[in-house]
Amino acid sequence: MRNSKINYLIAGGFVLAMLVGLVVSAAMLTGRTGATDEYYAIYKNVTGVKFGTQVLYEGYPIGQVDEVTPVPEGSKMSFKVNFSISKDWRLPEDSIANIAAPGLLSAITLSVTAGTSENILKPGSQVRGRENSDMFALMSTVADDISDLTEKEIRPLLHTINRTVGTFGDMIEGSGEEMVGDLAGMVRDISTRTPRIIDNIEQITNKVNRSSDELNALLTTENREKIESLIANMDKAATNFTQLSGNLDSMITDLSGVVTDNKSSIEKSVVDLRYVADSVARHIDSLNQNMDAASRNMYEFSRQIRQNPGLLLGGTPPKDNAPR
Repeated sequence: MRNSKINYLIAGGFVLAMLVGLVVSAAMLTGRTGATDEYYAIYKNVTGVKFGTQVLYEGYPIGQVDEVTPVPEGSKMSFKVNFSISKDWRLPEDSIANIAAPGLLSAITLSVTAGTSENILKPGSQVRGRENSDMFALMSTVADDISDLTEKEIRPLLHTINRTVGTFGDMIEGSGEEMVGDLAGMVRDISTRTPRIIDNIEQITNKVNRSSDELNALLTTENREKIESLIANMDKAATNFTQLSGNLDSMITDLSGVVTDNKSSIEKSVVDLRYVADSVARHIDSLNQNMDAASRNMYEFSRQIRQNPGLLLGGTPPKDNAPR
């Protein structure tokens, strides 16, 4: 009987020690092992931030997020993030609390970057917040700009060319002089649209230049070199468009002789050009939709993997539908 009591005492003590160890481990993982000080930060976007999100100071865990509260600001909405850190932890006045993920598969954290000020923030003060730079959002913005340029400039230009090609074929069947006059009008129309297209391309180039500062923190040196090469090529393309506008005027005189000498060849070329223009106009919508869908799929893929990295290792095998 005495031996049974001793065994129960040993087993109970072991279970109690394990429970104490579990509580201590949970407290250490959450950074709440003692007294804490409260701080807060204001953000416009708190994707991935919730109760229990870890707070890091230059990579060292010092606390966790306690509460995320919406704060109305007129017609917009901001979010107040309250977090607690180890008591008497010294935060310089110009410190910045970044919402960031250390890696593609890492969880979102509130990473505090130490400032250089000699003044220390008092408990309960606001820490300057900064949202995370999202590469997929930037790519989506650039894709939207390109889509807008396609809808407002390139598509109307294609329709104008298609309509002009049809008119050009009708004019060939009529008099050559009327065709040359209408062709001159077409050239002037293209010359008028070309500066507007160049301006839009320059605006996109400026936006890409502004976005490159944020992309530097996300892209490798090799990728930055590729983007710089792309910007240089776009500048060259804008210069080529300008030169094309100047050369179009000289084409009018040459076209008069070409039309007279090569009427049959031009008729065949007009038929081919009309087919190409119709094909491009039919497929431009599907190209835009595929680009937009690809951007959204990449964003959703990154979000799901970040929330649950185990999806890369575990998953549901495909159902075997083979006859037995």
